[in-house]
Order: sequence, then C-alpha cells, then structure tokens
Amino acid sequence: MILNTTYSNKKNKEQINDLVGKPFSLINSIRLKGIGSKRMIIENVSPNLNKILNTVSDVNYGSIELRPGGILIAINKGLQNFTWVVPYYQFYLYKTNGISIHAQGKFVHFKNNRTHQENIPFFKKLTRLKTEYDQRFPHVDSI
Repeated sequence: MILNTTYSNKKNKEQINDLVGKPFSLINSIRLKGIGSKRMIIENVSPNLNKILNTVSDVNYGSIELRPGGILIAINKGLQNFTWVVPYYQFYLYKTNGISIHAQGKFVHFKNNRTHQENIPFFKKLTRLKTEYDQRFPHVDSI
C-alpha cells in the first residue's frame, strides 16, 4: 500500500500501525542500534511506482524504516512524501547490483554506491528481522 504522508494523518497512521505494527520503542530502537537506513539513491522502480518519482531528470531518494511486522519505504517527490508499507510476509530482498526490494507486484531498486555500502549493516539487520519473523510465522506451503 502506498500512502501520501506529506502531512500527518490519523487515518494513515492507523493503517500503517495495523499493517506493520507500531514503531519500535526508544529502548528497542537503541537495542537494535537504529531502525532507519541512510538515504539511498533510487535507480529503478516498477512501472506502477513511476507516478511517485520525480518526472524531471532529478535524483530520487528513498529510505527504509523498520517496524515489528514489516518495513516502510519513504520516497520523496519534490515537496511530497510517499510511504510504501510492506509487511514482512510480502517482502523479498534481492542483492543485485545494489539492493532490490519486491512486494505486492512492485519493486524498488537502490543504486550500489557509497550510501549503499554504508547501509550494509542495516540490510543485515533487516534480513535478520525478516528471518526471525518467518520463523515465528511460517508460510503454509500448498500441496
């Protein structure tokens, strides 16, 4: 689900909390050594996400926030902010030339540059949290 989060909205906040849980507490945030990534350059997105990117030849930036039940991908378009809410059970991470996040028939590919290298510990933490979630709530395999 993609939400326009330029202005705080009680309805958007409730939807986000229902899908991926409330934000980590301050103590848990410190215990995890941070819950947000550094700003990264978006290299490519799926066609159904093109509408939330800058249309001029400007650099598009995004960042990721961890939640107990998923992640929030924040994308800036000019003065507007959009948040892509991705629960862990729909989330797939691929390490290509950079990092690619896939869910809900959409994807965002972050460029492999210096900020990507600085975010490697964050992606390891993200992978660990996703694995812990999958172990707690295993997917049911269809026969």
